[in-house]
Amino acid sequence: DLYRKVFVFRKDPSNAYVVLRAKLEQPLQNFTVCLRSYTDLTRPYSLFSYATKAQDNEILLLKPKPGEYRLYVGGKFVTFRVPEGGRDWEHVCASWESATGIAEFWLNGKPWPRKGLQRGYTVGAEAAILLGQEQDTFGGGFDVYNSFSGELADVYLWDVGLSPDKMRAAYQSLRLPPAVLAWKSLSYEVKGDVVVKPRLRE
Repeated sequence: DLYRKVFVFRKDPSNAYVVLRAKLEQPLQNFTVCLRSYTDLTRPYSLFSYATKAQDNEILLLKPKPGEYRLYVGGKFVTFRVPEGGRDWEHVCASWESATGIAEFWLNGKPWPRKGLQRGYTVGAEAAILLGQEQDTFGGGFDVYNSFSGELADVYLWDVGLSPDKMRAAYQSLRLPPAVLAWKSLSYEVKGDVVVKPRLRE
């Protein structure tokens, strides 16, 4: 249970990462990924990387530059342009549904205009899920200049698209539906220079 704790990625650039183990029985037709990050990086960095043997960017949440987030599904991506924050915690949720190809992006509890991506696609179930690095091969192939440096918390993955109420609940750290990956019952392994610390502030 990592409640009120954070992963601190201490170095920049870094070869460190955290491996997450999810209980996925079948491929994903829908998903929602949420997390909180705190960093002063201005170069590109990966927040959440979900790779299968067939596709290294099966699900990828990447921040290529200040004021921009990218969501990849099955190797294709859409870009969400956001106001650059005042160097504070940023809470992001991204969801996708295969039936419509609709991708949603929420920043700090607010939705951005929806976009279309990979309608009819299915996300593979046998995945390597990493925080802090972007995979270019299954479980590896890192570029340190896409590595994350800073603090990460409240990481969740659901195999459904969350309702707007639940998206806001995730931002407010309220009670959430059972998840494939949940911060309060996370199965993880630290690789390299990552430290678990209490959260300094809300």
